[in-house]
Amino acid sequence: MIQLLFTLIFAEMALIIIFVFKTPLRKLVIMGLDRVKRGRGPIIMKTVAGTVFVVMMSTIYSVASIHTRWVDEGGDITPTDQILLAQHLLEASLMGFSLFLAFMIDKLHHYIRELSIRRKTMEAVKKQNRAFEDGKSGASEEIKTLEGEASALREKIRQLELELEEKAKEASSAEANAGALKKQSEGFLLEYDRLLEENQNLRSQLQSLDRTLSRSDSKKVS
Repeated sequence: MIQLLFTLIFAEMALIIIFVFKTPLRKLVIMGLDRVKRGRGPIIMKTVAGTVFVVMMSTIYSVASIHTRWVDEGGDITPTDQILLAQHLLEASLMGFSLFLAFMIDKLHHYIRELSIRRKTMEAVKKQNRAFEDGKSGASEEIKTLEGEASALREKIRQLELELEEKAKEASSAEANAGALKKQSEGFLLEYDRLLEENQNLRSQLQSLDRTLSRSDSKKVS
């Protein structure tokens, strides 16, 4: 039992030393522990740790029993009890130390995994920042191009506004000319109506003269 506990403690100390130094072996150990913690691995490890803890408490109880018997007997203890007491104390100490080292290994593994995840996250963030900066530089060039196009469009709009003002002036002058022509045509129409009316009057006078002449001619013949 004691040899097994010493072997376990030395193995745990070796794992801790491997965790401390960054070597390819540490990566293999971390991968192995990752596989152990998958599936039923955590349940098995907790069961083993619980069993060791129960055995340690039983050993401590045995140490307490020997100590109580030693006190009840007035300070006299047999060599066998002394050997058992030393053995139980050593076993309890080794089991407690092995549990402590197992707890340390678990925490070191957890912290190393968290550190690697954070490093990967930081690298991903740095890559995103680089991509964003590259996109920003490209966007700045695109913005400059768009600003140039916008200035060209503003110049075209200014030219179109000038042309529109000229067309508006031409339209206003044409409208004024059209108004003058309309008034002139209205005058011509009025003059035409007057002449037409005079023409009709002259025709009516001419017809009346023709009738008078025809009447006078008929009287002379008779």
